[in-house]
Amino acid sequence: MDNHPHPPTASPAAPAWHLFVPKLYTVLREGYRARDFRDDAVAGLTVAIVALPLAMALAIASGTTPDKGLITAIVAGFLISALGGSRFQIGGPTGAFVVVVFNVIHAHGYDGLVLATLMAGAMLLVAGIARFGDWIKYIPDPVVTGFTSGIAVIIFSSQIGDLFGLSLANLPAEFVAKWEAFWDARGSVNLWAAGVAFGALGVIIALRRLAPKWPGFLIAVIAASLLVYLLNFPVDTIGSRFGGIPSSLPMPHWPEITVVRLQELLPSAFTIAFLAGVESLLSAMVADGMTGRRHRSNCELVAQGGANIASALFGGMPATGAIARTATNIRSGARSPLAGIIHALFLLLFILLLSPLAAFIPMASLAAILVVVAWNMSEVDKFRALMRAPRGDQFVLLLTFGLTVMVDLTVAIEVGVVLAAVLFMHRMSQVDALQHGIKLLEGDMDDLTRLPNGGYTQRDTLPEGVEVYRLRGPLFFGNAARLGDILDAIFGPWPRIIILRMRDVPMIDASGVGALGEFLRRCEAHGTGVIVTGILPQPRQVLERMGLYTVSVRLRFTDDFPAAIALARKEE
Repeated sequence: MDNHPHPPTASPAAPAWHLFVPKLYTVLREGYRARDFRDDAVAGLTVAIVALPLAMALAIASGTTPDKGLITAIVAGFLISALGGSRFQIGGPTGAFVVVVFNVIHAHGYDGLVLATLMAGAMLLVAGIARFGDWIKYIPDPVVTGFTSGIAVIIFSSQIGDLFGLSLANLPAEFVAKWEAFWDARGSVNLWAAGVAFGALGVIIALRRLAPKWPGFLIAVIAASLLVYLLNFPVDTIGSRFGGIPSSLPMPHWPEITVVRLQELLPSAFTIAFLAGVESLLSAMVADGMTGRRHRSNCELVAQGGANIASALFGGMPATGAIARTATNIRSGARSPLAGIIHALFLLLFILLLSPLAAFIPMASLAAILVVVAWNMSEVDKFRALMRAPRGDQFVLLLTFGLTVMVDLTVAIEVGVVLAAVLFMHRMSQVDALQHGIKLLEGDMDDLTRLPNGGYTQRDTLPEGVEVYRLRGPLFFGNAARLGDILDAIFGPWPRIIILRMRDVPMIDASGVGALGEFLRRCEAHGTGVIVTGILPQPRQVLERMGLYTVSVRLRFTDDFPAAIALARKEE
């Protein structure tokens, strides 16, 4: 019998520095050979070919100029690979940021986006240092799928104008207003632009089916550019709309920072940090699944933070791990993070040597690329599967999706996560937290006696004036109140002794301790003794730290149920 339990002695804290060691250092320490460099160079070039048109297309869809996407892919892509916790992660702009970047630029200008990205980078640094890497991965699937599918719809909607060559003076940011503007401009359809767009889309789809290893995006863009240049089609190009792209990287500079500006951009910065953290860790997990390796999540968050700060200083956009480009990197034979670094260097060479060629790229071909990106982001199969989930999950999915499309991405994430948390608490509160005087299942009855008819019951094994209750599952704030309601409902005359069986309670929080404390005070007031049996280490430590043992002088603890019965009989 244990009347005065003590928490187990804490083991020495494990050294934490290894959580932040970049995988590049690990790879080089293990030994890096010429063959490894050759494989990384091939993979880096392959990914750069994929990233080149995609980075420009994502920047344009986000409401800025194509060079901003290339700057982000170069600066952030280099640092994410050099400092990150994954061997194969490829960083850069992604479709997840299109909506929030477009909204920030629309509301606060490009300088506002730079400051929001800088703030998000600082948040990611803090999250990594605070070891939040494992926490971010617990975002429920309905929330993630809801807002990624919503983003896919918005990306697709934003490309209608370039797909059909519509003449639009000012495209609204709101979803419904945007489609109203498209409808009003329906008479300005440019059949040449539509032909280029759907031709490029056909090339991409055909190559994905017939030659999946070929760089479909780049081939489609090159073919469309040659066609437009040679035949002089009257369609918009990067040169006609943006005047081309610079042939060098800009010098880093700090944005203007004021308290008012920080307050205005805080929600957007949080959204950027959240998306960057979630997508980067999802991408790293996909890479782990493809290679059998393990990433360092907190190191990855620190790298994402540093990369976003650097991208902001160079006038770029938010960046994160790109799942599709990371998968391409792995399939191309990458051996180490040097493949990601080489991919960034190849993109830098393009800006330095070949940037004038970008002026010939038709906007319609980039719109075709983004239609494919939107389709990939929509996760139609996963969306359909979640629509067969329990109704609560369906509601979270549809609400997050609807808020993303119709209201705002920040609101969608906040409401989706909070609603999912409330749903989780409700489900936990519905778990049978208390069992009393019922017929129990075989295999759970190591401490009870079999009846002649083959059944089991607690009632016939109990001394006079003794009641037994079994607590099951975590005792936390979501079900502590329900536990009190149950106790109120089942109490008639107060017994001499109550035995609380807590072997199936893996954890307890402050609200659970409060509920138990109130129960003990009521028992003390009625002269009822309480014997707690089978308590596990975590609840034992929490109860001791919070002083629950001093609430009632008639509170005792035993290791198992037979010992509790023996103690109750002794006090008859």
